[in-house]
Amino acid sequence: MQPLVIAIDGPSGVGKSSTSRGVAQQLGLAYLDTGSMYRAIAIGCQAGGILQDRDGVIGFAMRADLALGTDPASPTIALNGVDVTDEIHLPAVSADVSIVATNQEVRDILTAQMREIIDQSGGIVVEGRDITTVVYPQAQVRVLLVANQAVRMARRQAQIDGQLTSDELKDQVLRRDRDDGTVSNFETPAAGVTLIDSTDMSLDEVITAIIALVPSGTDAGDQVTSNL
Repeated sequence: MQPLVIAIDGPSGVGKSSTSRGVAQQLGLAYLDTGSMYRAIAIGCQAGGILQDRDGVIGFAMRADLALGTDPASPTIALNGVDVTDEIHLPAVSADVSIVATNQEVRDILTAQMREIIDQSGGIVVEGRDITTVVYPQAQVRVLLVANQAVRMARRQAQIDGQLTSDELKDQVLRRDRDDGTVSNFETPAAGVTLIDSTDMSLDEVITAIIALVPSGTDAGDQVTSNL
């Protein structure tokens, strides 16, 4: 049977990570947070003082050794042999990650790595900005997850346990979406992509809605069908 790939896109604070990990755990699939790859590169560029050097960032991304653990219960990422799992969501990284993510050459480098991980996974849930359209449009399940601005802001604030001021939160959610939107469309679903508005849905409801999209003809699809 063809390994199942579920691609989930959406703006900041919509709940992509919690949803994707939940779906992966329920279906016994691997999990890939593509945003963590951009964040890891940002960490390395910050440390090297080259974040504002476009060519330097590209060169660093070409040389960087990214190692990702795809267990949805405990995803990890290491940069050049150093575990940066606990660092990737620090406010300072969130503030600068768009510099990396809007560099098209870096996107091309990391997209190739993402595809390799997906192809070797044996079944995976992948989340990001342009997974459904650029990275892996052939995924059997493609979802654009959205929610209204107020809900997204509240969810992100809860995720970071109130560590940011209101202005910092707006920068992390709204400014990043605006910047990233210059290189990726994650507001409007492409043809064949299912739009799920999670504004008034619980996490369990969103997970259930995505699992319901899984077709037969995959291990996970047959598992879903047998459980109905």
